[in-house]
Amino acid sequence: MLHITHQQDSDLEDIDALLDECFGSNRQIKTVYKLREGVPSVSELCFVIREDGKLKASLQFWPVMIKSDAGQEWPALLLGPIAVKASKQGQGYGIALMEFGLERAKELGYERVILVGDEPYYRRVGFSRDLALDLFLPGPVDYNRLLARELVPGAMKGVSGIVQPAK
Repeated sequence: MLHITHQQDSDLEDIDALLDECFGSNRQIKTVYKLREGVPSVSELCFVIREDGKLKASLQFWPVMIKSDAGQEWPALLLGPIAVKASKQGQGYGIALMEFGLERAKELGYERVILVGDEPYYRRVGFSRDLALDLFLPGPVDYNRLLARELVPGAMKGVSGIVQPAK
């Protein structure tokens, strides 16, 4: 069984190195990183898996706001980045982290989560492209990879607009 713990400040350097390893050191130019600029992560929803004191996987969530042209707003979470050490990929670390994090997010009262990623993988934890068809990001993105999940049934009904950093 995997031992999932809350991310600590002392984990940040190792997490940054893992993210570089998984996504490259230029990852900050991606649109999803613009949604995180100047906004703290949701600390109670940032988790790691360590084995023998070494970081093997990491998951973070960030607050975002979906804003419609009509001025309606819906708070949401942005899942990611999620990273798993190459030697541990395909062994359930990512799925375990997401299931754990999504359950905690629901317990904390969050209703909806979005991410940019491969639908066949993220579908395994309930994400769907169909739920995100009316969402837009403030920069270039492959919209086939923009996914959403409802933590509360019906939470994405009528939700449309641009995803922005939470203030």
